[in-house]
Amino acid sequence: MPVQLAVSAAETHTYQLLVHHILEGAVLAAPEQEIVYRDRHRQTYRQLRDRVNRLASALTSLGVSEGDTVAMMDWDSHRYLETYFAVPMMGAVLQTVNFRLSAEQLIYCVRSSNASVLIFHRDFAAVVDAIRPHLPELRQFILIADHNDLASGPTEIEYETLLTSGSPQFSFPVFDENAVATTFHTTGTTGNPKAVSFSHRQLVLHTLAVTAALASQPDGQALRRDDVYMPLTPMFHVHAWGIPYIATMLGIKQVYPGRYEPEMLLGLRQSEKVSFSHCVPTVLQMILSAAESKGIVGLGPWTMLIGGSALPRSLQSAAESSCLSALAGYGMSESGPAIAIARYVGDGLDRATALCRAGYPIPLVQAQIVGDDMQVLPWDDKVQGELVLRAPWLTASYCGDLEASQSLWRGGWLHTQDIASIDSNGAVTIRDRIKDVIKSGGEWVSSTQLEELILQHPGVRDVAVVGVADQKWGERPVAIVVGKNEFIDQSVVKEHLQHFVDAGNLNRIAVPAEILFTESLPKTSVGKTDKKQLRERLNDGISSTDA
Repeated sequence: MPVQLAVSAAETHTYQLLVHHILEGAVLAAPEQEIVYRDRHRQTYRQLRDRVNRLASALTSLGVSEGDTVAMMDWDSHRYLETYFAVPMMGAVLQTVNFRLSAEQLIYCVRSSNASVLIFHRDFAAVVDAIRPHLPELRQFILIADHNDLASGPTEIEYETLLTSGSPQFSFPVFDENAVATTFHTTGTTGNPKAVSFSHRQLVLHTLAVTAALASQPDGQALRRDDVYMPLTPMFHVHAWGIPYIATMLGIKQVYPGRYEPEMLLGLRQSEKVSFSHCVPTVLQMILSAAESKGIVGLGPWTMLIGGSALPRSLQSAAESSCLSALAGYGMSESGPAIAIARYVGDGLDRATALCRAGYPIPLVQAQIVGDDMQVLPWDDKVQGELVLRAPWLTASYCGDLEASQSLWRGGWLHTQDIASIDSNGAVTIRDRIKDVIKSGGEWVSSTQLEELILQHPGVRDVAVVGVADQKWGERPVAIVVGKNEFIDQSVVKEHLQHFVDAGNLNRIAVPAEILFTESLPKTSVGKTDKKQLRERLNDGISSTDA
C-alpha cells in the first residue's frame, strides 16, 4: 500500500498546471528579451505580459468569460502569441482558425466551436465578410490593421485600440488544469474537419516534454536558451507544434515573420540571427530555392525541425549543403502534436538515415506497432504495423463525433493510421500512411519509399506516388513528378528506379507503370501533398499534360 504523507490543507498549495505559469517564469527570468514581428514591431517579454493583461482585460469588458471561445485569424505574429496566453489564461478557449479552408469549412469550424468573438487580420476581411452572415453567434469582430491606418468597420474594434482600453494589471483566475485551453480542426479527412481540443494540463506537459527532448539533442539538432526562434509552421496549426510555448518558457528571442514571403524570411534570418525554426518540407524547399536564386551560399547555423510529411534524404542533403541542419520530427493534430524527434549520434547509422526517420519518442510517450487484432509486434526495424500511442497530452476525442472518437482510441491506444517499424533502440520509422499503401499483385508497395527513391534523381524537384485501380493487379502505383528541367522524362525516371531494383532495394512490381509530369503538386491547407485530390483526378482519367 503506498505511503501517504499527512499534511494539513493549511500548509500546502494545490498547484494547477496552467498556461499562465509558462509566461510567468519567463517574464521574471528574461524581462528585456525581444519579440520581433517582421520589420514592423519589437517588444520585450515585460511588454508581452503587459499586452497579454490588457487583451484579457479588454476581452472581459466585451463580455468574454470562462468557457467562452475566441477565434483567431492572423499570420504568425506577436499578436497571435498574445492570444496563445491571454485567452486560455482568462479561462476562455482559443480557437486557432485555419484561414486556408474554404468559406463553407470556415463557417462549420467557427460555428462548431461556439465562438462569440473573432479576431482577424485585415488580409482576411473579404473572407470574414463572406462568412459573417452565416455566423450570428459571433457578437464581436476585432480587426488587426497591421498598418498605421487603424480605421475599422462600423461593427469592428481595432486590435491595438482595444488593447489601450484594457488594464495592464489584470488578475487572472486560478481554475482546474483540466479546463479546455485551445481548440482547432484537423484537415485532410473526408467530410467536415474534425474538432480537437487540449487542456491547460496537456499544453504544459507537452511543453515540458518537448523542451526536455530538444534540450538533450546533440549540438546542431537542439533548441538552446541562446537560440533565436522563428516559426515557419502556421500558428493556427497545432499550436505551431507547441514551440512558441517552449520559446516563451525559456525566455528565448522570438521572431515572427507574418506571411511566409521568401525574401522576408531570408532577411529576418540574417538581421535577427535566427537559428531555430520548424516547417513542412515544402517550405524548406522554398527557402533553399530562394537562397539559391539570391546567391546565398550558407544559411547556417540554422536548425530546422521538419514535420507534416516525410523529410526526403535529397532535401536533407540539400539543406546540409547550405549549412542548414534539417531533422525530422513526428506528430499529428490529435497528438498536440509532438511525439518523436530524430537525432544523429554517430552510432553506426548514416547521418541522413538517422535524421530523416521519425526518431525517438519524447519523454512520457508510449509507442507500439500493432497488427490488425491489436497484437504488439516486435521492434526489429523490419516488422511493420500501425503505430499507436499513449501520452498525457493526446486529444481525448473528436468533439461531437462519437464514432470517429471511438475509432481513434480503439483498444485504449490512439491510432495514428501510420504504418511504421521500430528498431531495438526504440527509434520509429514511418513507412507509409495506411490509406496510401498500395497493394499491387498481392504485394505491398510503399508510396513513401518510392517517392524517396525518385527524389534522389537530380532532375526531380517534387513527386507524389498514389495507387490507382487496375483490373489485373488490383492497384498500380502512379508517380506524378515535378521536374527541374525539360530533360527529365518517363524513361529517365524508370531507368533511375531500375538501378534500385537491380541492387535488390526495390521490388520490381513497385516500379510505376505510368509516370506523369506536372508543374506543381496540389497541397493541403497545411502544406502537405494532397494525395486525395491526386487519386480523384487520376481515377477520373487525367493525362500527363493536365496532371
